[in-house]
Amino acid sequence: MIITYEHGNGLYINLTNHCSNRCDFCVRSHGDTIYGNLWLDREPSVDEVWQSITQRGLENYSEVVFCGYGEPTERLADMCELARRIRQTSDIQIRVNTNGQSDLINGRPTAKDFDGLFDVVSISLNNSDGEKYDAVCHSRFGVGAYDALVRFASNVRPYVGKVVLSVVDTTLTEEDKAICAETAKRVGAEFRVREYI
Repeated sequence: MIITYEHGNGLYINLTNHCSNRCDFCVRSHGDTIYGNLWLDREPSVDEVWQSITQRGLENYSEVVFCGYGEPTERLADMCELARRIRQTSDIQIRVNTNGQSDLINGRPTAKDFDGLFDVVSISLNNSDGEKYDAVCHSRFGVGAYDALVRFASNVRPYVGKVVLSVVDTTLTEEDKAICAETAKRVGAEFRVREYI
């Protein structure tokens, strides 16, 4: 069971299999990744994840990233506890890659939970409006997931160093990419077009 894995200079934490989306382009829908099979046999405990992190040694990496086959905010409290432990032992950059549906998943506003724990929140915007988003991401929350993630991006911005909204390069028209870039600008986030792997 792969709880942590390496990519570039980052240590990635695979916290859960659960996700509120079923994105057409998600790597979990297409077999193993270059990192191996990231499907977890079960949800690892906080202590198991922490053990995996410390065995690898934070000093060997430039950042820690909460990103795996599932949506990390499905285990928001555990993710924040792990970020606290990391903060207590290292000044390493901490990033979370998320679908931005934390408020919907947890049934409450969650932006303040990120305060002082995360340096970067990277949110997969993936399209230019709710209907187009749901057509490719198939959120269990329906078309409302899009507005919720944009709201979350705006709300979390005061609590973290940087918010990034991203889209996959091959899935959008240039017009839709331009709309997404404007959305990012409006909420005070950076915009990134990421390569489809």
